[in-house]
Amino acid sequence: MEYHNPVLLNECIEGLAIKPTGIYVDVTFGGGGHSKLILKNLDGGKLYAFDQDKNAHENALLGDGFKLINANFRHLKNFLRMEGVRKIDGLLADLGVSSHQFDVAERGFSIRFDGELDMRMNINSPLSARQVVNEYGQQDLANILFKYGELRNSRAIAREIVNAREIETIVTTNQLIEVVGHMVPEKNRNQFLARIFQAIRIEVNDEMKALEEMLLDAVDMLNEGGRLVVMSYHSLEDRMVKNLMKKGNIEGVLEKDFFGNPIKDLKEVTRKVMVATKEQITENSRARSAKLRIAEKG
Repeated sequence: MEYHNPVLLNECIEGLAIKPTGIYVDVTFGGGGHSKLILKNLDGGKLYAFDQDKNAHENALLGDGFKLINANFRHLKNFLRMEGVRKIDGLLADLGVSSHQFDVAERGFSIRFDGELDMRMNINSPLSARQVVNEYGQQDLANILFKYGELRNSRAIAREIVNAREIETIVTTNQLIEVVGHMVPEKNRNQFLARIFQAIRIEVNDEMKALEEMLLDAVDMLNEGGRLVVMSYHSLEDRMVKNLMKKGNIEGVLEKDFFGNPIKDLKEVTRKVMVATKEQITENSRARSAKLRIAEKG
């Protein structure tokens, strides 16, 4: 199955500072690009990868040092314990929707293609975008669009969707675009629509809560000197990662002990967020919004 090249691939692998005999986790396996390179750096070590999308499992790698787990990364700790793993030496997360998922019209992730309103990363999940769009109350829709899409006119968008669905059920991406696409000038249309799709997708997959649970588990499981390498693609994800690495918690409030020392498990390896070069963006347009942060435990 065709997947695009991973963004900032070498920077991610270098950030892990791989020990050949260490235990590593790739919580966003996708096309396996990161995992292949991690495995190349292992000699006696072990790599566990997670992906809840069954399509990704067609890319499973061979070898005794690799295991692909069919699960949401929010269950990181439980599934690794089932494998007898209590501590890890590094974890890599390349967040968001894979290029492959965006490019398959019937998954409903992209504004570029007409497809069913689905947006489930795990196609066996009970909640789809169609249900969110057609069954959520107007206020709940507005809250989602404001919180996850950071859209100031969320109430007006929600009202437009509710009015339209009373006439006809909204079942495809093009239908949704037709309902809301007129609400901004043409020059801002794609960004506006992308934020609406992002908000609905985050709700469908409970992405922010899942990310929080995974990050906290990762910090807990890291050995001293272990690395956390996270690449995000929108401000909500990046803010959470930044808060954890800089302040020691998801909320971003730095706590101090009795002596005034910061209470935090991680120290930043790169104080400044890493972004793609012009050349990398030319090779892969998805790199434009990528932000890479690296931290070490201890």
